[in-house]
Amino acid sequence: MSRAPGRFPGVSDGSERGAVVAGIGISRIGRKTGIPGIELTVEAASAAIADAGLRPEDIDGVATLGDTPASEVQRALGLRDEPVGLVPEGGLLAPVFGAFRAVTSGRMRHVLVYRTVLMQGGAIVGAGGSVPERPSGEAPASSGEGGGGNAMGEAMGASMGDMAPMLTYHAYSAANWLAMHARRHMHLYGTTKEQLGWLAVTSRAHAALNDLAVYRDPMTLDDYMHARPITDPFGLLDCDVPVDGSIAAVISFPDHAPDCPNGAVRAESIGTAAGAAPGWVHRPDYPKMAQVEAATEMWNTTDLGPGDVDVAELYDGFTFLTFGWLEALGFCGEGESGPFVEGGTDITFGGRLPLNTYGGQLSAGRMHGYWVFHEACLQLRGQGGARQVDGAEVAAVSIGGGPIAGCVLLTR
Repeated sequence: MSRAPGRFPGVSDGSERGAVVAGIGISRIGRKTGIPGIELTVEAASAAIADAGLRPEDIDGVATLGDTPASEVQRALGLRDEPVGLVPEGGLLAPVFGAFRAVTSGRMRHVLVYRTVLMQGGAIVGAGGSVPERPSGEAPASSGEGGGGNAMGEAMGASMGDMAPMLTYHAYSAANWLAMHARRHMHLYGTTKEQLGWLAVTSRAHAALNDLAVYRDPMTLDDYMHARPITDPFGLLDCDVPVDGSIAAVISFPDHAPDCPNGAVRAESIGTAAGAAPGWVHRPDYPKMAQVEAATEMWNTTDLGPGDVDVAELYDGFTFLTFGWLEALGFCGEGESGPFVEGGTDITFGGRLPLNTYGGQLSAGRMHGYWVFHEACLQLRGQGGARQVDGAEVAAVSIGGGPIAGCVLLTR
């Protein structure tokens, strides 16, 4: 399949190409563990630094959205206090994208990136302040202790411009907003709830191969169909699973690749939602989302295409978000995501596109998309264990939906 045509402005000029993911780390993962965020963050960050073959004093900067404040991590690990600029419109991937550019520009050599989430006791920064992190079928959850940068919060807030009328009509959560997208997709293309269910069922089968996944027991399509309703057409098993945990990565300058103890993973291209129509519902191509702009930008800054991708780790905060990413990234045609996932054979090991091989946020746990990044790196390093995709050389990673989206293509 050919690359998408250039239709939208973006923030990527290809300068991120060649940045190296030198190390990755993951903390303990669990539900309502009571473990402080700083403790989980230090676990993941220490593991990532060691995995990169580095020492804390080798790290030049820290990039994060502010879950565990960078100042606390710097003090705990003895890191330098050097800020890393975030990429506008990068959404939750902004720290990763900023780190890519910091090392390819020569400004830094090694940047620590992390994301830490906690189920209780905090909030994430959105439009002008803190907003609840988990407005879905379960109790509210939290990303940790504190907020991100003002520029990032302002960019995300501007994208949420049509929330007021939705709140007026009592659509209070992302589950409500995305359920409307899903219902419209069903109306236009004949997508069924059973097809949404095949994504959840397949993800659970993949989670069974992941010792860190919080839900590993078998799930049937019947289990999915009879799950507690949340907001039509979503039931509980359409929604991601809140957890406590942290994931970190060390992004290094290109020449460090030969010194990576576990092999280097390289950034090929990124995509952001720059140029997207703001808001959740005011798009002329509704129910499409900012995923379209992010995917277009990513493909327009690489010679690779959808057919070159060996494994896809795509955001699944709700099942329908993954459907949107499959279409936006060109893995199937417009309106064809339902048939693509139906039966699960095309999205599992040995299929056309092994998808969310670690169990996704639907079963492994909601790490705000950073687990998809971690899993893609494991797959490209050949360290997936029982869930390894044979010969994986190119991975697509995506995070977000609605008006905020980002994606990255990684290569071995």
